[in-house]
Amino acid sequence: MNDADRRDGERYRVSDEERERFRADGWVHLRGVVSPAELALIEADYQRFLAREIAVAGKDFCDMSGDYDKPVESFAILNVMLPRRYHPAWQGNVYERRAHSIAEQLCGAGMALDYDQLLAKRPRRPDAVFAWHQDLAYWPTDTPDTRTATCWLALDDSTPENGCMRFVSGTQKEPLRPHRPLHGDRSKSHTLVTDLVKGDRVSLARIARGDITVHDERVLHGSGGNSSDGWRRAYIVAFRSAATVAEERRRGFTHSHNDAAQVIDAVGFARPS
Repeated sequence: MNDADRRDGERYRVSDEERERFRADGWVHLRGVVSPAELALIEADYQRFLAREIAVAGKDFCDMSGDYDKPVESFAILNVMLPRRYHPAWQGNVYERRAHSIAEQLCGAGMALDYDQLLAKRPRRPDAVFAWHQDLAYWPTDTPDTRTATCWLALDDSTPENGCMRFVSGTQKEPLRPHRPLHGDRSKSHTLVTDLVKGDRVSLARIARGDITVHDERVLHGSGGNSSDGWRRAYIVAFRSAATVAEERRRGFTHSHNDAAQVIDAVGFARPS
């Protein structure tokens, strides 16, 4: 089946083999989820975010490799949190709808969009490294339903040279590793980091423009710097169970970097303060 045949309006057909790979490895590569024409429309607004033509408040526009006080011109990894909040026209776009169908095929019914995010690595920035982490370290760990499908769309071919995603398959089955703030203080930088351990085997996720990876909240992942002459741009939409999203919001947890600062407790979990 070619990519066009797998796209069916708002749906994308996930194979049994891909569902098994997601279950076993904690992540899966899906090809051709967004067509070239659809991606061109997304890309036009994406560039408006990067040019700051769409206003993003406070720390929701930041550098995920640095601290909040760096000037924008020096950002290595431009991060936009919750772009659909700042550009409502994106709400319900074809990528969101198709990713929702993928999340329910991989995780079951009752999945809801939790947050969205843009991550763009500048050209010729080998320091544009996204540290090893597990997404669960960034949010409350005691919610009732742990199903998660984080969809990562490539707007550029994603390669080892420009900082493609890297995963340690199977780590979603292990306990959450201790995490620490990259710059020592969560009020200075949102970024958390953990460490590889003996026996970890890293897989590089080389994917093409229009492809996505989907990963679980516990699988260990990160990405390398960008030594290429072009951008490496990604558009993330993350789905969790509707009950978990509702519980997060009840606690005031929205994934915005402008929310109350998060703290790291004694066992290394990130929780809202």
